Amino acid sequence: MWKSDEVRLDAKGLRAMAHPLRVRIVGLLRRHGPSTATRLAERLGVHSGSASYHLRQLAEAGFVEELTDRGNARERWWRAAHRVTCFADRDLADREPDATRAYLQSVADTYALRVQQAVSEVDTLPARWREVFDMNDWALRLTPEEAVALREELVAVVRRHREEGTGAADSAPAAAGTVSVILQILPDPGEEEPPGTRDGG
Repeated sequence: MWKSDEVRLDAKGLRAMAHPLRVRIVGLLRRHGPSTATRLAERLGVHSGSASYHLRQLAEAGFVEELTDRGNARERWWRAAHRVTCFADRDLADREPDATRAYLQSVADTYALRVQQAVSEVDTLPARWREVFDMNDWALRLTPEEAVALREELVAVVRRHREEGTGAADSAPAAAGTVSVILQILPDPGEEEPPGTRDGG
């Protein structure tokens, strides 16, 4: 199904994804499978023409691809080309600060929207799934190296569970459902001075 498991953002890809609607479109295609511009527009609350435009831009940058064997001249079907987007190029972020900020803001807005939707719908969930719902935050005092180690450890756990749960939907247990795991490790902007700058720090 996927052209590759992961796509690493280059300058062109970063600029293409520096739009909240495009981040959401790619996310919807990854989570729910192929769709048309009309169906995506309904989910996103936008005009189908807008969804079509952004799909074409995403296709040009290689994030989505048209399913030419499905649909017709009036109804084009699209799918995500990759399962995961990776942006870890510090040099690229330094060269493209505006696009980086726009992309990260788009991702943050998408996460915030997903959390808001979950909160608004939690009381309609079956009891077993209401018990799953959880939101926590912890303030930890870490060095940059310790923070990276924590991130890698948490990502490894998530990947293990994702791999165990990956497979055709018809082979998944009847009780299985999709859950969103949003991992954020955020340097605290409330610090009076950057960590590590104090004497002896």
